[in-house]
Amino acid sequence: MRLHHVQVACPRGGEDLARRFYGDGLGMTEVAKPGTLAGRGGCWFRAGSAEIHIGVEEPFVPARKAHPAFVVDDLDAAGARLAELGFEVDWTERHTFPGFERLHTFDGHGNRVELLQS
Repeated sequence: MRLHHVQVACPRGGEDLARRFYGDGLGMTEVAKPGTLAGRGGCWFRAGSAEIHIGVEEPFVPARKAHPAFVVDDLDAAGARLAELGFEVDWTERHTFPGFERLHTFDGHGNRVELLQS
């Protein structure tokens, strides 16, 4: 078994803010949704084998506890880039996960995201 993707939600019309966080902030590449799904809204992103799908959900409620966790090569640079773009970056749990340093952040819609570096 392997993980294909993780999905988080955004409100209708939230795709540009998702692009700013996942594309500009995390450096993920947007991938085209299949034509049969494109009309539903949302957007998909990939970096290496990590893929996240942002789907439209109404009514929208952000995931404040459940979250995707991405392993990055340079945690400090990723945190700085997100903060520079205006996203909240929380370093309080940096040394609480054995074998990793980490941070927590929230995408533009308030969904929790974890970044780790080994």
